[in-house]
Amino acid sequence: MGLIDDLKGKAQGLIQGNEEAIQNGIEKAGDFVDEKTGGKFAGQVDAVQNAASDFVAKNDGEPQQAPVTDEPTQP
Repeated sequence: MGLIDDLKGKAQGLIQGNEEAIQNGIEKAGDFVDEKTGGKFAGQVDAVQNAASDFVAKNDGEPQQAPVTDEPTQP
């Protein structure tokens, strides 16, 4: 398991049960950045907010499993 996979797994564990608070934090952080920059980077901030919100929505804290297939694995 690589570093990125390890971090993703830890993030998924932290998300569980805290989805609403995390979504609120994402929104507030984006609003803060927009306020401090005068909205200069609003498009980029919105894109990051959407990506982070999507990550939270997709990951309910349960570890991701590889899809089960009927094909045998090859060495």
